[in-house]
Amino acid sequence: MEAYSRMYFEKTIIFIGKLISLMIPVMTLLMIAVIVARYFFGIGLTGIQELVMYIHALIFLGCAGYVHLKDEHVRVDIFYRESRSAYKQNTNFILSFLFLIPVCFVIGFYSLELIEMSWKIKEASTEAGGLKFVYVQKSLIILFPITLMMTFVYQLLNKKWK
Repeated sequence: MEAYSRMYFEKTIIFIGKLISLMIPVMTLLMIAVIVARYFFGIGLTGIQELVMYIHALIFLGCAGYVHLKDEHVRVDIFYRESRSAYKQNTNFILSFLFLIPVCFVIGFYSLELIEMSWKIKEASTEAGGLKFVYVQKSLIILFPITLMMTFVYQLLNKKWK
């Protein structure tokens, strides 16, 4: 059962990360279109520019767990860069327990009210020509703590299994 749980968490996190990362070329092409329209044709594409921000939020918030799972996240490793792999894993696990869980809890807990309020009023952009779906973008905030907590649970199961 535990091996199945580990496999389920790992595959889910990898699936989410790879699926969302497919939006990177889309975001890049849209940004190129905005730049070309503005500087070569003098046309402002506010809606597309905001869509680029939405996609960027999706990529950043949705892929956080995947990056953490692959141990590719940003860190200052001057204290343990020469250490053994087991020491690094233990340090990462302890620090995840001390810092990652509280941060995920705070972000998750306090973002729920923000997301709910945004959906109630169907929050729209204040920019002329902007998108009317700010509430969808704000809903992406919850991806961050969910994917990171899934990664932590995977690490917990992986540590227990070994």
